[in-house]
Amino acid sequence: MSQLRFTKDHEWVRVEGTTATVGITEFAQGQLGDVVFVEVPTKGKALNAGGEAAVVESVKAASEVYAPVSGSVTEGNAALPDAPDTVNKDPQGAGWFFKMTISNPSELDALMDQAAYDKFVADAS
Repeated sequence: MSQLRFTKDHEWVRVEGTTATVGITEFAQGQLGDVVFVEVPTKGKALNAGGEAAVVESVKAASEVYAPVSGSVTEGNAALPDAPDTVNKDPQGAGWFFKMTISNPSELDALMDQAAYDKFVADAS
């Protein structure tokens, strides 16, 4: 069974066992506008929770994508550098940025579930 969690920086993380798939939320994509460039991390890169993991650039701004939890990258989404507009069309699906092995599952406890994230976004606007 997978669980979906969110960060205050508008990353989502889908957890299945010790594997996490990470991307930016629909809200973040909406704030950025049309995504024109994506840089994903390489396999084997060690990430710390809250540390820089990837880069996303839109016509409006460049932004870092942060690791929601600590661990090691197992795969970067190879399709995104050539098709960054995938993030515009499906940010919480095919537009995922990277997959990682979670080294400290207790860090997930600090992340929001869907209801808490929806309230966070509503309170911010």
